[in-house]
Amino acid sequence: MSSTPSTNSDIIASVFSDSLPSAGTNGGVGLSDPATASQRRSMLDLINRLRNTGVQRDIDLPMIAVIGNQSAGKSSLIESISGITLPRSQGTCTRCPTECKLTQADTPWTCVVKLHFITDERGSPIKPEIKPFGDPISDKVHVEERIRRAQRAILNPKTNHEKFLEVVEVPSGGNETSFSRNYVSLEISGRELADLSFVDLPGLIASVGLAGNVNDIELVKNLVTSYIEKPSCLILLTVACETDIENQGARHLAKQYDPKGTRTVGVLTKPDRIPRGEEESWIRLIRNEVEPLDNNWYCVKQPSSHEISQGINWVGARNMERDFFATTKPWSGLDSHLHQFLGTSRLTERLSAILAELIARRLPEIQEELQAVILQAQSELGELPPEPSSNPVGEIHRVLNGFTREVSECLKGTPDENGLVQTIRTHSERFKREIYFTAPSFVPWERKDAQRHPGLPAIKFLSNEENIGHDDESDDDASGPLPATLRSSNIIYIDEVMQRAKNGRTRELPDYYPFVVQEAYISTIVKKWQEPAIDLFDIVNSIMRESIEKMVDDHFAHLGKGGVKQAVLMIVYDHLDLAAARAKEKMDWLLQVERAPATLNTHYYSDYRDKFLAYYRGCRDDNRGIMSNIRKLATDRNRVETVNKALSSLKELGISTQVDDLARLIPSDPLEVALGIMASVRGYFQVAYKRFVDMVPLAIDYEMVRGLERGLDEALLDGLQVTGADAHERCAAMLQEPAAIASKRQELSKKLERLRAARTELKRLTV
Repeated sequence: MSSTPSTNSDIIASVFSDSLPSAGTNGGVGLSDPATASQRRSMLDLINRLRNTGVQRDIDLPMIAVIGNQSAGKSSLIESISGITLPRSQGTCTRCPTECKLTQADTPWTCVVKLHFITDERGSPIKPEIKPFGDPISDKVHVEERIRRAQRAILNPKTNHEKFLEVVEVPSGGNETSFSRNYVSLEISGRELADLSFVDLPGLIASVGLAGNVNDIELVKNLVTSYIEKPSCLILLTVACETDIENQGARHLAKQYDPKGTRTVGVLTKPDRIPRGEEESWIRLIRNEVEPLDNNWYCVKQPSSHEISQGINWVGARNMERDFFATTKPWSGLDSHLHQFLGTSRLTERLSAILAELIARRLPEIQEELQAVILQAQSELGELPPEPSSNPVGEIHRVLNGFTREVSECLKGTPDENGLVQTIRTHSERFKREIYFTAPSFVPWERKDAQRHPGLPAIKFLSNEENIGHDDESDDDASGPLPATLRSSNIIYIDEVMQRAKNGRTRELPDYYPFVVQEAYISTIVKKWQEPAIDLFDIVNSIMRESIEKMVDDHFAHLGKGGVKQAVLMIVYDHLDLAAARAKEKMDWLLQVERAPATLNTHYYSDYRDKFLAYYRGCRDDNRGIMSNIRKLATDRNRVETVNKALSSLKELGISTQVDDLARLIPSDPLEVALGIMASVRGYFQVAYKRFVDMVPLAIDYEMVRGLERGLDEALLDGLQVTGADAHERCAAMLQEPAAIASKRQELSKKLERLRAARTELKRLTV
């Protein structure tokens, strides 16, 4: 027979669903008693164990906080509930909370005092420390002095707490801290006690004497507020009947954080000091007619100072209190159903029941909140950079290896459209276009005749130039528009070429013109190549730096305080600068080489020179009519046979040619020398530019891009100095994380530790 596994919430619900009836007719937190004292005790024990983990800093745990003005009878009330005597001196008791855990047990009366440290001397959270303070006490007479010493130990955290147990008399001088959220706990068990837990908070003060500190007023108020502002805190409000209720600050503070009175239990103290004739105003509170509270108002009567001096014990005090309410008007004349709100014993019993029911109702929610806070803390911890390695040298080398491996892969090229190589290629293509558009714009007619010509015809034999464009193209590509200086806008007319050729002659024969003319034109062109080459160099350098910065950030940003990242970045930048210098040197060399025209690719050069010569001849004015007629004949169906016969005849003579090549047969032109220079320069450009647009990107790629990887490992190891005798110390310093992150990690780790401890306590809950 199978069954569905139960969650911890189901277990909690099953434990308490039958034993805790719903709240009474007044509603609120609840007025009904649990069915058994053992179940009530198990709930109180669970909350006490949870509080011992310190988890109350993270989730709202049910508790009772006793508040009141100074001299409101709060200490007397606590003494009557717990059966102990609290220190009454000024100072320590007003700056240190005291938690009382009462347990009814069939054993002799016992009190165990403990110190709970949940903050350091600066008030910052720490891992909760619980330190027993002395041996268990079996005689109530010794409790007051033990508490006084414990409170002094709390206010002096730098001093060994054992010293406060050893000294004969606790000095009353200054403390290390004037205020502390750390607290003293009293675990009291005995036959006459009820199962109850509460925190005694300092009494609110309205003013301080000459020797007092005015800051104490706000310190105490803030301490009280930090407890009662929590929704699961049951406020036990003590109000002295000898003072107008409107003048009691604790009552105003309780109303501020519990305006509807759903979690406040009011307690009237010192009923024997009510001025004659004012009794009714206080009785109306007991009737819940004014200042109504869901859990009602109570009234208690504690022994007077004279009765205490006479040695009245706890049992005697309770009998005296019962007699007072039974025989003293107007209390004795109250309706019988109101008697349940008179006396310490009834108050204690009610508080125990209310707290137990509140715990039972909150436990399923506590488990859910606890799990949510654990997940949140784990998430926040996961968002922090990895914790520094215990093997700093190994960690630094591991990260360096990962970085250099990615650099290598990036420089070799990755199949990514936004990869380094792909990005550089885009700019290399632009560089190719820029160099191509430095081609000389020779025009085979004179400047004076320029207006008579519509423009140069397309150069068909350049149609296979890999879509770079023709002489007259000015298209822009994706990398941006070409500079105006690189467009083919500077036209060179044939008469200008001829004049330059004549000016270049010295002692040559009349039919000879020196090579210096072609060389001058080529030199002018090559000078234009320097700017695009430098631009490509600068762009690749910039792309490399951006890629390096990103890779360095990816691998080193999480290490230490940022110093490692900056050091690596500077080392790699320096290494890149060396590679860039080598690339720049190669590029400058290529520019110098191109300034002296030369080629062994004679066939390629001659082919383009001849084609350009034929092209320019065909465009000449004197011969334009002949070539136009030939082209018309070649496109006329009826007369094309004439052209074909001419071409066939030439072929029979061993001359293989096409229609446009017939311009070569035209008689010589008076400007034929200029045409030859133009064709020579333009043909050589085709050879030289293709050589240059290959070699410059290759030099940059070899020396600066792929060259970055060469020697990078050694540069990093030497620059970071992560080898040698002091490597461990240097690497550890590099990995030391910022104080803010270390503090955050420590805070979250401590938080998770106490949250998991609390979860362990919840898991111990069984039916």
